[in-house]
Amino acid sequence: MSLTDTTPLDPRTDWAGAAARALPADGTAGTLVGRVWDPAANGPSPVLVTADGVVDLSATFPTVSALADEADPAAAARSAGEGGARLGSFEEIYANTAPGDRDRDRPWLLAPVDLQTLKAAGVTFAVSMIERVIEERVRGDVEAAARMRAGILEQIGADLHEIVPGSPAAVALKEYLVGEGLWSQYLEVGIGPDAEIFTKGPTLSAVGTADRVGVLSTSLWNNPEPEVALIVDRAGRIVGATLGNDVNLRDVEGRSALLLPKAKDNNASCALGPLIRLFDESFDLDAVRSMSVTLEIDGEDGFHLDGTSEMSQISRDPLDLVAQLEGPQHRYPDGAVLMLGTMFAPIVDRDDIDRGFTHKRGDIVRISASGLGSLVNQVEASERCEPWEFGIGSLMRNLASRALL
Repeated sequence: MSLTDTTPLDPRTDWAGAAARALPADGTAGTLVGRVWDPAANGPSPVLVTADGVVDLSATFPTVSALADEADPAAAARSAGEGGARLGSFEEIYANTAPGDRDRDRPWLLAPVDLQTLKAAGVTFAVSMIERVIEERVRGDVEAAARMRAGILEQIGADLHEIVPGSPAAVALKEYLVGEGLWSQYLEVGIGPDAEIFTKGPTLSAVGTADRVGVLSTSLWNNPEPEVALIVDRAGRIVGATLGNDVNLRDVEGRSALLLPKAKDNNASCALGPLIRLFDESFDLDAVRSMSVTLEIDGEDGFHLDGTSEMSQISRDPLDLVAQLEGPQHRYPDGAVLMLGTMFAPIVDRDDIDRGFTHKRGDIVRISASGLGSLVNQVEASERCEPWEFGIGSLMRNLASRALL
């Protein structure tokens, strides 16, 4: 018998009414691209979200990856949308997205990327850097983490975001920390010349908004990682952005950095969405650099947590991170998604003093930014989330059957 949870998502969230909040603060003023599962095509289709509805782009662009490779993706999307079929209103499709009570005869939203490689940058904010040092040292002991956190902040402070990674000041700080016995592999990627960039999950494995996000049932210390995610084309050009949740199992990664794949890559552990906002006259990389990303968590136990990540506090500029991701040393022929890291540190106590935060089944996680909208998911055990079955082979067969290849 399947363990997949097919019950409706938590009724505390008005999934139908949340559609307006899912869009950016300026609504459909920007160029908004996503993906839907179209039952009529028995497969996914790239779409353009406009004030008049959700328009199918698949006749011109069978994949979002192909659209991103255009010289001007935003203009290309708008042009293709002029002749595309209307699949419904955004509100209708969003309301039909939550699993459990989904009408599978009507379209629903998917993660807005397809063939792009799912990548993430870690330890890009001072607070997250300190937390990773703690994970490495305490090996999952939450009470020891609280004691060590206080000690580190007392000795080195929390203003490390002012240090330019790889600079002479960063080298001097490294020498000091080594002398104090505080050096760590996490500090190496936080202030050293080389960024931590890892593969978050397989191509096509991300879930979208209004869906379940997965945490291994065996994990006792874990958290969301609210992030901005860049859309990068095959040439390494940044063409847009979306929101992401790089779910992390802190106890697993804390045991050993070699367990990073187990801590990061599990069923439904990567959420992206709700839509990609392509760069155009209304939105560019400077808007990303100045963005505030907010996190809200509401548990079935009445627990509430919120926090904010200011992109202006990031240690490495997005262009630097993309240059370390893709260049002469590495290519991604179908493009990539790069999550930029978070400054969110889950140190707020949930149950007991000095025990910090960890997820519980049923948590509602909302990640928002005014320029990108809101990504909303409900936490479930990875083993109970809908299994990922539609991979690259399935996509190619589907597109071929639709004469789109």
